[in-house]
Amino acid sequence: MSRPVVVGVDGSPSSLAAAEHAARAASRRSRPLLLVHGYLHPLGYGVPLNPYDLGVPAPTEESRRMLEEAADGLRRRWPGLDVGVRQVTGGPAASLVEESRRAELVVVGSRGLGGFAGLLLGSVGAQVAAHAHCPVLVVRPAEQPIPVDGPVLAGVDGSERGRLAVALAADEAARRDVPLALVHVRAADDARPVPDALGEAGAASRAGSDDLLAQSDDLLAESDDLLAAAATEVRAAHPGLAVEERPVRAAKPERALVEASGGAALLVVGTRGRGGFAGLLLGSVAQTVVQHAHCPVLVAHPYEAGAD
Repeated sequence: MSRPVVVGVDGSPSSLAAAEHAARAASRRSRPLLLVHGYLHPLGYGVPLNPYDLGVPAPTEESRRMLEEAADGLRRRWPGLDVGVRQVTGGPAASLVEESRRAELVVVGSRGLGGFAGLLLGSVGAQVAAHAHCPVLVVRPAEQPIPVDGPVLAGVDGSERGRLAVALAADEAARRDVPLALVHVRAADDARPVPDALGEAGAASRAGSDDLLAQSDDLLAESDDLLAAAATEVRAAHPGLAVEERPVRAAKPERALVEASGGAALLVVGTRGRGGFAGLLLGSVAQTVVQHAHCPVLVAHPYEAGAD
């Protein structure tokens, strides 16, 4: 069975905007689209009002109608797209994480600027982005303009998960027929030549400065090598794709990536692998980028083993 593109829909403007992005993604991938609504019983977690009634509560007619109306609208705007709906007894985040085991892509919406320091992602989106079993696309509010012809950006760090991010970014750039920009952020340094007037003490300082400059040159060469290796792999897989290599010096990589996202159509970031606190997958850089980037973010989770 073909893995669908899955999107959570609750009738809110942000979820309906996410559904439009999901329809576009499903069409590009020639995959079916599945609208999922996770619902809870009024007491929470599907627990029935009567403690002796162990049956599963039924979804409401209102939620069924909301899903069907959303699906009908997408079918009209995307003729030929296979659109299905599913209601799941459970919280929206848990439902989407479970659906991600069988999905090609999960799409979640953001709630718009607001909250803590312009935080974009609500708790449901944050949980799905951190715990999903397939790639997750985090989209931005409908009112936030995105340069659709801008490049797809991918962070490069040489890790296995970083290589997965680059591969997914290259696939996405090829689907959109836009360039791919590979970005490697190396730490900024303060190595500067010391004036000759410092005399003997200055000579020692200059020696230390020379060491720092040599280290800086080594880091720059390492950055160039990482980018060149990533670009070579991409060009081998996508010979016609325009690939740009962007070495960047910045104190914090997450800030550099957020800034670069302003002119991008999509930013792709890797995960750090399962482990740590409750299987949390996002490192600090990915968390910051997902919350603050100016364009949609694709979180490059690997697919669940054994999924079609």
